[in-house]
Amino acid sequence: MTTQKILIVEDELKIARFLELELGYEGYVVDQVHDGREGLQKILEESFDLILLDIMLPSMNGIEVLRKVRQTLKVPIIMLTAKDEIMDKVMGLDMGADDYITKPFAIEELLARIRVALKKNANSKILQIDNLKIDLEKYTVSFSDQPIDLTKREFDLLKYLLENKNIVLSREKLLEKVWGYDYAGETNVVDVYISYLRTKIDDKFNKKLIYTVRGVGYLLKDE
Repeated sequence: MTTQKILIVEDELKIARFLELELGYEGYVVDQVHDGREGLQKILEESFDLILLDIMLPSMNGIEVLRKVRQTLKVPIIMLTAKDEIMDKVMGLDMGADDYITKPFAIEELLARIRVALKKNANSKILQIDNLKIDLEKYTVSFSDQPIDLTKREFDLLKYLLENKNIVLSREKLLEKVWGYDYAGETNVVDVYISYLRTKIDDKFNKKLIYTVRGVGYLLKDE
């Protein structure tokens, strides 16, 4: 039986209770909240395998919750809503929703969509290029199965480079995504941390993976 944990963010109590019972019957561990801000806080403070998120919520709508969650988390999110306009669907998907289902829906269809989203997410928990591997679930890094000890910032930087492998990323983009929008420190911090990663990966294992594109930025690629 699965122990995967699902959060329902839905202000219609009957729907939330119905989903809780059906998902519980399927073996999922289920929690529910009925307010947008409360849902956002719970998502950011606890660990869930999937979120069922309504759009029309009190205090903060589902699109805004989704936008804030996607600034830091990649947890699968399926939007639940009575709205069926194309623009609502497009907005949700553009903001990073994994799927979208319109009320009323058949529970069998929702369960199928949940299984697909969970399977896709499970497959994405390992990032790899050449013999370099990041296990996002275990929070580990290895090269040819030899563990690499990284600080949290080094891990976050390597993760973002690997998520965007073969794409040149500017220092500004790396600062924004790894250090945050409001970072106010030295801009050469990116160069310093790239140097740390090269020492621990490229130099140690004699394999060039981190490249500099002069005047542009950095990229991770396998020749």
